[in-house]
Amino acid sequence: MKGATLMALSAHGVLERYADRRLTPSEYLAASLERISQVNPKINALTAIDAERAVGEAAQATGRWRTGTPKGPLDGLPVGVKDLQDTKGLLTTHGSPRMRANCPRDDMPLVARLRAAGAIILAKTNVPECGAGGNSRNPVWGATGNPFDPNLIAGGSSGGSAAALAADLLPLCTGSDTGGSLRLPAALCGIVGFRPSVDVVAHPTRPLGWSGISVLGPMARTMEDLILMLRVCQGFDPDDPLSSRAAPDRFAELPAISLKNLRVGYSEDFGGAPVDPAIRATFQARVEKIAPHVQYCRAVDLALGDMDRCFDILRAESFVAAFGEVIKSDPDAFGPDIATNVALGLSMSLTDRAWAHAEQTRILRRFNASMQDFDVILLPTSPVSPFPWTQGHATEIDGQSMDIYYRWLALNYRGSLTGGPAITLPCGRDPHGMPFGLQMLGTVRGDESLLAAAKAVETFFAADAETARPCPDMAGLAPSGTDLRSIVTHPPILNGTGRSEAAAMRTAV
Repeated sequence: MKGATLMALSAHGVLERYADRRLTPSEYLAASLERISQVNPKINALTAIDAERAVGEAAQATGRWRTGTPKGPLDGLPVGVKDLQDTKGLLTTHGSPRMRANCPRDDMPLVARLRAAGAIILAKTNVPECGAGGNSRNPVWGATGNPFDPNLIAGGSSGGSAAALAADLLPLCTGSDTGGSLRLPAALCGIVGFRPSVDVVAHPTRPLGWSGISVLGPMARTMEDLILMLRVCQGFDPDDPLSSRAAPDRFAELPAISLKNLRVGYSEDFGGAPVDPAIRATFQARVEKIAPHVQYCRAVDLALGDMDRCFDILRAESFVAAFGEVIKSDPDAFGPDIATNVALGLSMSLTDRAWAHAEQTRILRRFNASMQDFDVILLPTSPVSPFPWTQGHATEIDGQSMDIYYRWLALNYRGSLTGGPAITLPCGRDPHGMPFGLQMLGTVRGDESLLAAAKAVETFFAADAETARPCPDMAGLAPSGTDLRSIVTHPPILNGTGRSEAAAMRTAV
């Protein structure tokens, strides 16, 4: 099997070949490293790579599979880890010049779970500086280009993970999500991104432990692979008071959900968020396609309250907690996006904070009332087609100017306010030929039901070439017209330490 074909296999397909000895972890890792050497320079999805250690671990995994004693469900699978998440002995920069020498002594608990399951932590995936925003570019590693067109954004903040998956560099990657960081890049790159309910994947390094606005989650090319990874990632940690104790096999068997029995709601704009007319039309076409095959499909009003102001306050609060002290002593420590959020937070009062938490509660209760008649709600994921990565963010959508750099993510962050699960599925292409992502919302703590429904919807759309997951032509793709590393001003220090900055900067934006 040729390298490109091998790397296009699903994680399940790779594991099946390990089990019946048609493939070894060492052979698969060699194919992955070869693919990375050929493709990553075109899109800059991966940052630090630990090839030497990975080769040794793959050899050990090969021996275990040979004797029929795999270490765990991911034994011998190379995985990408978002560059906001600590990896023992592997550079973790957060895309920030202050952290360009940070080589952690320990794994983040999420990463430790993956290692314990046998995963090989091969590489870090690119992010915006400290995860702030929907465009994965930073002054340490540069920008990540979209595998369908490297001149365009891959999304953020888990953009490197999404691009690496779409380009078949790795079979699984981690992500995190405050205002859409798992969902937006998945949509723009044509893969699956899942924001679980706040209790599912323990996040014990969250700066505000009692605030569930930031979560960790898996990214994959298919629902089957995503659930495989989620089974490993999910779990309780006493340092995350919002995580819950659940059976180790929580996601081993999902509810049986037939598409014909699914009660579907839909909203084109999540209560009035601006959406480009071409994206709106594409979404309408997807709704029309699935509507005859479900129990019913009805428009739903998702004007749940002052969602934008509520998110502004909660987000700014988390930025002050993570970065406020550093900026107080060094105002130029971070780029303008982070400084903007900290300044916004410092301008707010305790009254503002109290209102925001009360409003979030009201939004949840209104959302629960809206869900009484539905199993899932469908929405677009991105309001626009990918734009050039040289542009920091979308500044205007359908004639409406964006008042802050993340306002264009409203279709995503409004859903974050419920604390419930949300998933993005690849669903063909938009009128510009770029991937189109279909977002699905589920009930709070109804993760199993949402995942089961998403599998049914994935199967339905995959049966039609027009709506199946699109794949980029990496062999025929030219590098970006602008050097993806052109914005690098602080190259990484590969053998540094920099650990003193890490504790203050652990946030998933």
